[in-house]
Amino acid sequence: MTSMSDSGVVTLTDDVSVVVLDQVCADAVDEALAVARDIAEEVDHVGAHVGVTAIDEHTVVHRFECRNPGYGGWQWAVAVSRAPQSAPTIDEAWLEPGDGALLAPPWQPWSDRVQPGDLGVGDVFPTAADDPRLTAGFTAADDPDGLVADQPLHPLQWELGLGRERVLSVEGRDEAVERWNSGDCGPDSPLARATSDRCATCGWLLSMGGPLGQAFGVCAQSMSPSDGRVVSFQHGCGAHSQVVAEPSQPEVVEVVLDELGFDELALVSDDEPVVIVDQESEDSPSSTVEADADVVAEAAAER
Repeated sequence: MTSMSDSGVVTLTDDVSVVVLDQVCADAVDEALAVARDIAEEVDHVGAHVGVTAIDEHTVVHRFECRNPGYGGWQWAVAVSRAPQSAPTIDEAWLEPGDGALLAPPWQPWSDRVQPGDLGVGDVFPTAADDPRLTAGFTAADDPDGLVADQPLHPLQWELGLGRERVLSVEGRDEAVERWNSGDCGPDSPLARATSDRCATCGWLLSMGGPLGQAFGVCAQSMSPSDGRVVSFQHGCGAHSQVVAEPSQPEVVEVVLDELGFDELALVSDDEPVVIVDQESEDSPSSTVEADADVVAEAAAER
C-alpha cells in the first residue's frame, strides 16, 4: 500500500515509511557550505558536497567532505529546515564520522581495560565487593569465644577460610582451572605436546593443598620454563626428573698390525756425533762413547 500524508511522509507499507525530500531545503547547498566553512575555521578543511538526507517534512542535512588532516573520513553536517511557505534557515552544524573514519574504541570501565600482567610496582587493583569469584570466609568476627584468634592457623584451617574475610568460590575455582589448563602450563601447550613425560610423574613437582591439588602442582625445576608456576599434572617439558643422560659408548677402533712394511728413518746426520751406550761393559753398568756416523753404521751391520 502506498500513500502520502500532509506531512510529506510516503508510506510504502504498514511498516516502511519514506520521508519526501524538501526541495527548497535541498537546494540551499551554498548556505550550508558557508556555515560549514565558518565552523571549520579554515576554508580548505571543507571539501565537496557529499549528499543531502531528508530528516522530516521540511528538514534536511547537507554533508560535506572534511579535509582536516586529523579527521580523515569524517564529514561536516549542516541541518537546514524551513516553515511552510518560508525560506530555509540553518538549524545547526556538526562534525560526524563517515565510512572509514578513524574512531576511538567503545568506552570500557577501568576494571575491564586492565589485563593480566598490567599490574606494576605500586599499582593497586581493587576487588569488587560482589565479585562472584569470592565467597565469605570464617574470621574472628564469627568466633565470639576467641578460639580461632588465640590459636595459630594450620593449613587445613587456612583452606577453610579461617582468618580470611573472603575465600575462593566454586565459580572462582572453576575459572582458575580453565585459565590454567588453557595457558602455557596446561596439557595442550606446545611445550607439553613436544614431550611424553608428564608433570604427574616428575620429582620436581611440589604438591598443592585444597581441591585444586588433585590436578595441579608447582614446578620446582630451575631449568624448566615453568619454574615457580602452577602446572597441570598433564603438562610436561624436557626437564622431567626421569630424563637421564645415556652413557656414551666408547668407539672401538680395529688394530692394524703391519709386519711387512717399514718406514725409512734418518737416524743421524754426517756431522753430528752420536752417543753409544755400551750395556755389556764390565767396568760399569753402562758407559758412553762418542763415534762418527760411519762407526755407528758398521756396528749396526755387525749386529
